[in-house]
Amino acid sequence: MATIPKANRGPSAGPENRRALIEAAREVFATTGFASPLTAVARRAGVGQGSLYRHFPDRTALAIAVFDENIAALETFVDRPESTLDDLLNRVIEQTLVSTAFIDMITADPHDPRVLHLSERFSAVVGRLLAREQEAGRIGEHVSTDDVFLAVSMLAGVLARSDADDRPEVARRAWSLFHAAFTPR
Repeated sequence: MATIPKANRGPSAGPENRRALIEAAREVFATTGFASPLTAVARRAGVGQGSLYRHFPDRTALAIAVFDENIAALETFVDRPESTLDDLLNRVIEQTLVSTAFIDMITADPHDPRVLHLSERFSAVVGRLLAREQEAGRIGEHVSTDDVFLAVSMLAGVLARSDADDRPEVARRAWSLFHAAFTPR
């Protein structure tokens, strides 16, 4: 059975194709990781390789587009006054449980300015929330933004190497250890 090629809609399809590529990458990376073939992303999005590379010149650019949305969601979340560090870390754990590709991307090229930008945004989110939590007396003054970032990085690394079925329990145990360390003294 012959397949009928899609009609070329030209430049007007650009924003829709970009959105489809980001969603497809989120699904593919969550399933098979950061090293997934980009052809699988293009195929899942229903676009050609040329369209993928027009929007995202390399794997890191595509991954950053996916994870930029995750960071934006965390930024919005932290803006709510009732948000706590526990809540933030639970959201980070949920995102990590869904996709370890973010960790793979960060460790693959940690000095890439595009990757550093995501790290800086995440640090700013943590810093804002940490200050609020310390002011409320829920987190010790001895805890720094770098400490929380290190804890999240350690947790993400462990989760990335854990079997998918074991990740929720590993995350719960790790967060219990971090929580004990972050408690006011």
